[in-house]
Amino acid sequence: MPVEFISLTFPNASTELKPIPNARIDPEYLERYARNLDDYGFNYTLVPYDSSYFDPWTVGATIAAKTKRLKIIIALRPNTLYPTVAARALATLDQLSSGRAVVHFIAGGSDAEQAKEGDFLTKEQRYARLEEYIRILRRAWDSPDPFDWDGTYYQFKQFTNKVRPINKTIPVSVGGSSDDAYRIGGALADIFGLWGEPLKETKQQIDKIYAAAESAGRSDRPRIWVTFRPIIAETDELAWAKAYRTLDALKANRPGSQGNTGGAPQNVGSQRLLDIAARGEVQDRALWYPTVVATNARGASTALVGSAQTIVDSILDYVDLGAELISIRGYDNLNDAIDYGRYILPPVREVLQGREAKPTA
Repeated sequence: MPVEFISLTFPNASTELKPIPNARIDPEYLERYARNLDDYGFNYTLVPYDSSYFDPWTVGATIAAKTKRLKIIIALRPNTLYPTVAARALATLDQLSSGRAVVHFIAGGSDAEQAKEGDFLTKEQRYARLEEYIRILRRAWDSPDPFDWDGTYYQFKQFTNKVRPINKTIPVSVGGSSDDAYRIGGALADIFGLWGEPLKETKQQIDKIYAAAESAGRSDRPRIWVTFRPIIAETDELAWAKAYRTLDALKANRPGSQGNTGGAPQNVGSQRLLDIAARGEVQDRALWYPTVVATNARGASTALVGSAQTIVDSILDYVDLGAELISIRGYDNLNDAIDYGRYILPPVREVLQGREAKPTA
């Protein structure tokens, strides 16, 4: 399959650089943002989940109604919705969007965040529950007949799903950097999401995911999704000046970014990013880590810094490793998405199309 691009959904004009406290959903902004993604050739938008944030299902359905091609990735924590309900909800969104629904599972990397919504399982239990959850969804989408389930975390009798996905199933994405994540995602996911790490470490993670898929007896492998925060300008020099201005704003506006960051993060992915940041500010061509340190690795936080050509070349490095989905979002959300649509997506696709057109020896 061709390389595809993912953005993140933003429901209002608040950004990490210019936060708007307690900002509500701005329907006009959400529509404008989503339509720009659609018009500029993004393939997906991820609708995020947080215990204190907007409902991703409602936001995702709104985006589906306002766009034509953009696929909607619903971020889902298993503790928030029973799997039989999720199976129908995803299939309903899939029908409403003419087959554009995707689900991205978050097992839960923080005990404190999970506890806010009554989830007190251990990390190992959360991953075991995730495995069971995905298997139930697959069965619900595949089987037209009633079925029972008697698992560790879910039990039900004679569930029948009359809401079928458009294309028989819905793509399932799993993310993470732990052995449990590799094992479950490698065995069951269509897509596996990684945060932006140096090429060497990314290759090591991809190898683990592929090995898990092989151990599970799969004849295929998950498509690899890698996420970056590009900081782009007309030249490399201007981009680096912009990067340091961005860093200053992050430090000024992000709670806890100056000195007291709230302690070491619990999830392995953030720990990995901070460990790599300790080795130096810049890795490979243009992978920049001070944004990781400034935010204590909260979420995807590694930047790519440079001119459009530098960013394109950096993305192609990851494509050459096996990444088929590239998530890029900036810090000036709408304007950055437009810049990416103008200056990043077309040349990446042009290079890849040129490679395909070359005759084989």
